[in-house]
Amino acid sequence: MAVNASAVKELRERTGAGMLDCKKALEETGGDIDKAIAHLREKGLAAAANKAGRIATEGVVEAYIHSNGRIGVLVEVNCETDFVAKTDQFKDFVKDVAMHIAASNPKYVRREEVPAEELEKEKEILKAQALNEGKPAHIVEKMVEGRMSKYYEEYCLLEQSFIKDPDKTIATLVNEKISTIGENISIRRFARFELGEGLEKKVENFAEEVMAQVKR
Repeated sequence: MAVNASAVKELRERTGAGMLDCKKALEETGGDIDKAIAHLREKGLAAAANKAGRIATEGVVEAYIHSNGRIGVLVEVNCETDFVAKTDQFKDFVKDVAMHIAASNPKYVRREEVPAEELEKEKEILKAQALNEGKPAHIVEKMVEGRMSKYYEEYCLLEQSFIKDPDKTIATLVNEKISTIGENISIRRFARFELGEGLEKKVENFAEEVMAQVKR
């Protein structure tokens, strides 16, 4: 079922769970907020929210290089204690996050990091698209809101579907680890490098090359 954006917002504020997790919980409980809260608690997602405000300054910086050497990622993931940072469970989690970033190429960690001017530009494009499709003006704003959700899912790391388990978002994965480990975990920042990205690549013209050789 389609869920109201205000209900998603309320559920997120009451539980601290991720936006997409709240949306799914409401869909699965017929839009009932109390049932959705119980649903999130059963999954351990609401419990994780209780730890979300705790300070996390330990952790690791993980490097991942794709096997062909053309893509590299650095990611910083924080936890509360050095003890947890050294555990295999935490290290494996961070490696999974780094590998996901290499494969899915997000631009931001969370939607709050998207610059306002970029959001406005995207909304104007989506609005123009909806109008060009002949949609009535009174539903265009709702359409833009729905399509912006897709934008966040594409470009914001926490809202992307995890490559190893597409039924989970990265936010869900983080919350599961918080519940399992018992400490707050936060993906702070990342950098992704792709060989030749942003460079003007030389276009080879083999016909001209052959002619040049003939004329010598």
